[in-house]
Amino acid sequence: MHVTAILSHAEEGGYVAFNPETGTTTQGDTIDQALINLREAVELYLEEFPMKLGAAPLVTTLDIAVHA
Repeated sequence: MHVTAILSHAEEGGYVAFNPETGTTTQGDTIDQALINLREAVELYLEEFPMKLGAAPLVTTLDIAVHA
């Protein structure tokens, strides 16, 4: 089963990992550790709340204008 992992830098260091299909969020000191933690968290979530996952969401970026 494929799920989406969205990673961003954490303010305190390391990375935050988010799975939009389940709403699961976790973190790790490295990208690899954040992904390992997210995999475990999503698996535990799906054990408790089984769900049929469809196609992965489209994840992209947008440029926005920032006004001072």
